[in-house]
Amino acid sequence: MDAVEENDDAGYSVQVGERLRAIRKQKRLSLHDVEAQSEQEFKASVLGAYERGERALSLPRLDRLAQFYRVPVDQLLPRNDREPGGNEEGTGPRPKLAIDILKLSQLSGAPFEMLTRFMRMIQVQRQDFNGRVLTIRADDKRAIAAMLDIPVDQVALRLEALDLVFRPN
Repeated sequence: MDAVEENDDAGYSVQVGERLRAIRKQKRLSLHDVEAQSEQEFKASVLGAYERGERALSLPRLDRLAQFYRVPVDQLLPRNDREPGGNEEGTGPRPKLAIDILKLSQLSGAPFEMLTRFMRMIQVQRQDFNGRVLTIRADDKRAIAAMLDIPVDQVALRLEALDLVFRPN
């Protein structure tokens, strides 16, 4: 293996580690929580090394981690830089819109109750139960536009105005 391949492998390990850490944090687990809940199958020090990209992760081990976190294996792998929706020239993905589920649950009124039910349905479909944030897709925007009685291209602005767009601290 040449130096370029080793560098690519190291970069990929770091990206896998970032995904592992993101999923663990989404589940609100510390490294020690994972060790305890997995009955020491995943030692905190080893999992930390995986997350930092300092230790190679075998496919069977990756599969076991996915089972432990209750996510599909592909969710532990790095995302492609290009999302569907970018054009052939590579202009890139459309910006994602993340909804703050907690703020939405505090709003009252028919459109917001309908929107809350819709978000719950999406969470069930995607099996995404972190409870705080939900990223919406193009199809979701069309449905939200109908619920809020606005044009699709105004969804992001309306959600911004309602302070429902998630902003990480």
